[in-house]
Amino acid sequence: MDTLRVNCPWDAKQTHESLAPYLLEECYEALEALEDGDPAALCDELGDVLLQVVFHARVAAERTDGTGFDIDDVATGIVEKLIRRHPHVFSDVKVSGAEDVKRNWDAIKAAERGGREGALPTALGSVPFGQPALALAAQLQRRAERAGVPAELADLPTGPAAGSGDGADAGGQAPDGVSEIGAALFSLVAQARAAGLDPELELRAAARSYRERVRRWAEDQSRDPA
Repeated sequence: MDTLRVNCPWDAKQTHESLAPYLLEECYEALEALEDGDPAALCDELGDVLLQVVFHARVAAERTDGTGFDIDDVATGIVEKLIRRHPHVFSDVKVSGAEDVKRNWDAIKAAERGGREGALPTALGSVPFGQPALALAAQLQRRAERAGVPAELADLPTGPAAGSGDGADAGGQAPDGVSEIGAALFSLVAQARAAGLDPELELRAAARSYRERVRRWAEDQSRDPA
């Protein structure tokens, strides 16, 4: 990467912003290889994901304003975080199972962010809203559940469809409600989680099944002399 950054015109002009789409794209390609059950492809795609990490670190290392970092800083940071958040492995904390590990992880993470355990700004404030909507809804619900938020808050009030412009008050604010479809989708996420399923992966599986059905239909149509 050091060589490419210097000698390749395309690599040399890239920024964090220009690379951002590839970071997301490569993660999805790795996920697809995983879903396809193709270990060789997964290995290849994980290499592409790793390239994005190395590339961003190389770009950051060039900054001279005091905000720079390099790949060693990235690696050191995650090692220190894993040690810090696994006191049952690297220290003398005792746990009874995976749930204790998750609770400790959340408490340590909250302390790192300067918030008290379970505080809503800490529990929900760090959820990235750039992720797909189903995954976003599931993560928000998981964080809220661990913070002790009542489950019934997931039953959203319905109102005019978001972004429709209908029902806004004089100040331009929409009422505290979403469309019936939006509320139903959010409720389905809660149902999936209650069943121990990941809603994003479930919908992806359904989409793949639909794609296969369309493919078979197209093949049948091409064989039909009519």
